[in-house]
Amino acid sequence: MLIIGPPGSGKGTQAERISERLGVIAISTGDIFRANVKGETLLGVEAKKYMDAGDFVPDSVTNKMVRDRLGESEVEDGFLLDGYPRTTAQVDYLDEILAHGGQQLDVVLQLTADDEELVGRLLGRAKETGRSDDNEAVIRHRLNLYHEQTEAVVAKYAERGILTQVDGVGGIDEVTDHVMQAIKVFQTA
Repeated sequence: MLIIGPPGSGKGTQAERISERLGVIAISTGDIFRANVKGETLLGVEAKKYMDAGDFVPDSVTNKMVRDRLGESEVEDGFLLDGYPRTTAQVDYLDEILAHGGQQLDVVLQLTADDEELVGRLLGRAKETGRSDDNEAVIRHRLNLYHEQTEAVVAKYAERGILTQVDGVGGIDEVTDHVMQAIKVFQTA
C-alpha cells in the first residue's frame, strides 16, 4: 500500500494508524531522510541540502534508500509506503523493485486538503517541533512541487484503478475512519 498527499495532509499520522490496524510495516521516506541527517551519514548530508531548501531529494538518493528498505525481510508480508514515489520516474522504479520481489501495490491512498489549511498546519508544526524545513516560503515551495510533480503520480495510479481519495481535513479519528472505509474496498478485491 502507498499513502500520498501534500505536505501536512496527515500522511505520517494516518500511516501509523493504518499500519497498526492492518499489521503491516509503515515506511516513511521522510523519517529515513531525517534519521540520515541526524546521524550525519553521507546520504544525510546530501539529503539535508535539498530538504532545507524544500526541494525533493534526488531520485538517485531516494531510490537507493527505498530499494534497500523494501529488500528487508520484515516487509515481505506487506508494507505501507509513505512519501514515495513522488515523481513518475519513481513510480517506474518502484514498479521494478516490486516486480523483482514478486509484489505489487494493492491500493494507493491519497489524502487531500486545501493549500491554506496545509500552510497553517505546517507552520503550527514548525513552532512545536522546531523543524528547519518548515517556514512559510519553504512550505509553499513544497506545495508547488507537489502540485507540479506528484499529481502526475496520482493520475498514473488512478489510471490503474487502485487510487482512493480521502479528505485529510477533520479530526484524526474521523479521518482514520474514512481511510479504513476507503481502503476496505481494495482489501476484499
